[in-house]
Amino acid sequence: MRRFCPAVAAALLVAVAGGCQDAGVASPRLSGSGPLGSVPVRPVGTTVPSGPGVPALSDAAHAAGFVDVRSVLPDAVIDLRYATTNNFTHTQLYPADARCLVHQSMAQGLAAAAVALRPQGHVLVFWDCYRPHEAQVKMFDAVPNPAWVARPGPYARSHEAGRAVDVTFTSPQQSCPAERQVHGLCLADMGTDFDDFSSRATAFATQGVTVAAQANRAALREAMQYGGLDVYSGEWWHFDGPGADVDRPALNVPVD
Repeated sequence: MRRFCPAVAAALLVAVAGGCQDAGVASPRLSGSGPLGSVPVRPVGTTVPSGPGVPALSDAAHAAGFVDVRSVLPDAVIDLRYATTNNFTHTQLYPADARCLVHQSMAQGLAAAAVALRPQGHVLVFWDCYRPHEAQVKMFDAVPNPAWVARPGPYARSHEAGRAVDVTFTSPQQSCPAERQVHGLCLADMGTDFDDFSSRATAFATQGVTVAAQANRAALREAMQYGGLDVYSGEWWHFDGPGADVDRPALNVPVD
């Protein structure tokens, strides 16, 4: 088990990586609970622009209370699968320049989770954020199974409300299989790819999932839970923010 340095003012899990940790299982054990009060987020050099370079939000996004994840986490890796054909529908559901938008209530928790992962050399990777209703309809048409794809309804919840994210994290590895490469970085081995419709994709699966992949999933869960985000048991990559299960008016916010 790794142990974290006692943080002055809870603070700053941004201390120098490895500064007072023992080697062991990759899963971070975090003292305390809940999001940090004020989390400084420092860039670590990725391909996405930092705060000042993030384009202004649309009026609709502002009205919905959304923020661009890049303005909160300048080092986040944005790999929106539904802005490509590399997804289970094999069609592009979002514009190529789609943005990772989330409700502002998730911002502090995501920052805390990212900070918690940094000492292990991990950076959060976002596969999906706010999801327009029309995209949800197309997904359900492609796979009309509520066990894997949420049935579209008259209200906005979870992704459709900008209150859920699909994430993984990078690995410090310098080389990895092509399917685990993104923007020149290696993704951690989680046992399955995104949107894998098998029992191995459930959050706590053990059968068919290596011990290393289980440890990586646990590390992701613990970091996200430290930020107040709850894993969906059916998908290891899906995390809900505050109020994700509340029915809200349907949104019509563009993702670009």
